[in-house]
Amino acid sequence: MKQILSVSNLRFSWGENQVLKDINFKVNANQLIAVLGVNGAGKSTLIKCINGILKPDVGEISVLGEDVADLGLIEVAKKMSYVPQNVQTNFPMEVFDVVLLGRRPHISWSVNKDDRDKVSKTLRILSLEDFAFRRFDKLSGGEKQRVVIAKAIAQDPNLFLFDEPTSDLDLWHQIEVMEEIKRLISDTNIFKSAIVAIHDINMAIRYADKIMLLHDGNIEDFGEPEKVVTKENIEKVFGVSCDIFPASKDSPMRIYVKEKLSLS
Repeated sequence: MKQILSVSNLRFSWGENQVLKDINFKVNANQLIAVLGVNGAGKSTLIKCINGILKPDVGEISVLGEDVADLGLIEVAKKMSYVPQNVQTNFPMEVFDVVLLGRRPHISWSVNKDDRDKVSKTLRILSLEDFAFRRFDKLSGGEKQRVVIAKAIAQDPNLFLFDEPTSDLDLWHQIEVMEEIKRLISDTNIFKSAIVAIHDINMAIRYADKIMLLHDGNIEDFGEPEKVVTKENIEKVFGVSCDIFPASKDSPMRIYVKEKLSLS
């Protein structure tokens, strides 16, 4: 199986606060990895280290066998697209042109028909056709989030990096986005994968091929959902008790949180 990402001995600190400690994992093609953990566990930091926004203290990150530290911005953008947790940029342009920005790593001299077709297809997939010629800076927070996700999809990378991509979306659009991410990386004829930092454990269980639990700067567990999402892991990482219902013919595996546990 083709390997998309390798992270070896990664450490990152904010001053004296060590956020990530000796992080090691690999992501193969056609895998959706959900990263779970409490606020401050290092989910966003890990994603930013992978795509080069943050420089690790030590460690090696390679995409398709190439060290990210040795790649230029254009090469990184061809291999990875990133959607931040909060959309802070207010593009003063129409939605179609914002999504078209995702094609910039692939454009040599001018935008061609294939670029425009890919943007149109992406807008259609995410039910954004009616927004194509509306101003991005006039949209709601959830609408902006969907457009930025569309921009990342139009970028057509090997690795999608999503930091809480559904945080501003209603439930219908949460499912739409997660289903589209899953569809994008499921074609075994192409080499694509996705890493999604997410708070919703049941959403992670439903769509992820593997789940990573971050706790105190370390990977507490990493593997298939049914092996990682255990009562013991949930209690240790999140400090809550829960009931876990296994998958059945009619429903996926799911977790029901009961109560907070004492910190003593």
